[in-house]
Amino acid sequence: MAFKYSAYTGRYLRVDLTKGEIKEVETEEWRARLYLGGNGFGTKVLWDEVPKGVDPFSPENRLILSTGPLTGTIWPTAGRLEVIGKSPLTGIYGDANSGGHFAPELKFAGYDMIIFQGKSKRPVYLWVEDGRAELRDASHLWGRGTWETERIVRQEHGDERIKVAGIGPAGENLVRFAGIITSGRAAARSGLGAVMGSKNLKCVAARGELDVEVADDEFFDYACEVQQQILSDEYTPSTSRYGTPGLVNPMNEISRFPTRNFQRGDFPYANEISGEVLEKKFLVRRTGCYACPINCGRAAIVREGPFKGTYTEGIEYETINALGARTWNRDMASIIKGDLLCDDYGLDSISTGGVIAFAMECFERGIISEKDTGGMKLEWGDPQVVLELIEKIARREGIGDVLAEGVARAAKKFGKGAEYYAMHIKGMEMSAQDPRSQQSYILAHVTSTRGADHLKGFPCIDETGYVDAAVKRYGEQYLPEIVDGLSTKYKPMVVKDGEELGAVTDSAIVCKFGTHFPPAYYWPELARGISLATGMQLDAAELKKIGERIYNLQRCFNAREGIGRKDDIQPKRIMVESGTGRATGYTAGPLLGPMLDEYYELRQWDKETGWPTRAKLEELGLKDAADELDKIAPSRRKNRW
Repeated sequence: MAFKYSAYTGRYLRVDLTKGEIKEVETEEWRARLYLGGNGFGTKVLWDEVPKGVDPFSPENRLILSTGPLTGTIWPTAGRLEVIGKSPLTGIYGDANSGGHFAPELKFAGYDMIIFQGKSKRPVYLWVEDGRAELRDASHLWGRGTWETERIVRQEHGDERIKVAGIGPAGENLVRFAGIITSGRAAARSGLGAVMGSKNLKCVAARGELDVEVADDEFFDYACEVQQQILSDEYTPSTSRYGTPGLVNPMNEISRFPTRNFQRGDFPYANEISGEVLEKKFLVRRTGCYACPINCGRAAIVREGPFKGTYTEGIEYETINALGARTWNRDMASIIKGDLLCDDYGLDSISTGGVIAFAMECFERGIISEKDTGGMKLEWGDPQVVLELIEKIARREGIGDVLAEGVARAAKKFGKGAEYYAMHIKGMEMSAQDPRSQQSYILAHVTSTRGADHLKGFPCIDETGYVDAAVKRYGEQYLPEIVDGLSTKYKPMVVKDGEELGAVTDSAIVCKFGTHFPPAYYWPELARGISLATGMQLDAAELKKIGERIYNLQRCFNAREGIGRKDDIQPKRIMVESGTGRATGYTAGPLLGPMLDEYYELRQWDKETGWPTRAKLEELGLKDAADELDKIAPSRRKNRW
């Protein structure tokens, strides 16, 4: 029987790596209607199939690669891949999102989603082609970098059009922040590359020529209309010209650019590692993901000096900050080299830069010494130290073995007060937003369901003051505070809205360039596009409900693991130390509590526990989640539910 909704393939794969068995399953209509795809599909699988307390490296953990209903269509930016699993870095809900071309290829190969469980006895990879799938030996690929793995797989199948999503040595060595890489694009956060490695799964290779059919031909004209909205947005030209590296100078100017392990929010050498410098000295060409009109990718090459010949395809703002200002490194050529190493080894560059900066500060303060580092002097701003530590982390050699555990675990290992300098939330290293300079991020970082994160709530409206977008989305009555980065007023509303929009964006799946920044289109356009593609006839309110359902279920997964309000906290440095520049005098200490209270009220979560209330969960059709949470802590919740 044909699947009820268009734009889906109507089937997905369950792969039991222990048994070496592959089962094709019909995509359930309720799954599409209630959870949409991508992030929603993975969240539901994780909740249903990974019980409380499962070790992320256990065969019981799931690794889910998922597409969405817009994947493989001409909807602008509909080329992203969602990966979901229990995170080995945080021990809670984990997901990662990657651009490129792998996800559309998986859809063209015939599948909405792949669910991996178990552990193979030997290294394997999954080959998927036009409705067929098989496990193949990957012993000859084990130990190789992601670029070489992709090249060999393509050679073996005799097809350069094959798309590969795989891990490098970091994932094989169970580095807790290892990512999954596809042609230089990274699904990097949460350490899901290490989950892949724990299952002895080297990669997934896909090739397909099946069509993605939409419900209404009007979809094509409407997709083009939305594309024009993106292209005509006032912020698109600079985004297209410089990509995310173009954010370096603007974020530095507002002191939102983390420097020396968050000691400051501004870097005096920002001009030397900016998007303008990248374009002038290193740019080869602009690149784009599938169906993207923005083309924010940057292929770059080092043309002179000790790193001459280094070439990378996707250097981003986050990587420039993590391997640059975060470690006081002003050498752009070395940052490009570091980006290449992270992609080839399969490392999350954000966490990598975070642990290196943490180690440098611990060395500076005498918490660790050359005895701990194997004779290395971890001095601020030394690009050779940064690059050597990347190698050691990926291979788990010497001090790299400790840092491969992430800053939270490394701090416990070091002791001597190291925890103060471990810049993480719920175990995940913080991304490149100093929240003291943008109050909405004080809240967004702590309420992110995967730990410190910039892309869950992704509040941009108050970054540098996007007045027109704020009025269009929320109304004039919220001005001027809503666009004031140093004001906390209305920010809980913005963060909640962004989290639900983000959950749907990651389920559709489209890039947040367009929905969040530049803020070119919003709930109505997304609802209409999905309706025309699938035939579901969703309005904005119904789509918001799907986003709210997904986000609440992620919070329930974390609550089941013991996460609550006590964990919604910024690092102590952010709580007590002043920011710099425009953030001078601002700390998160007096600001976080009131914002959390208001946020919990808007979400209808319990203020004391930070858990969703039964009323809210039942409203969202999540009674089973409410029942399970009641079983965990009935006395703790009895008077509040």
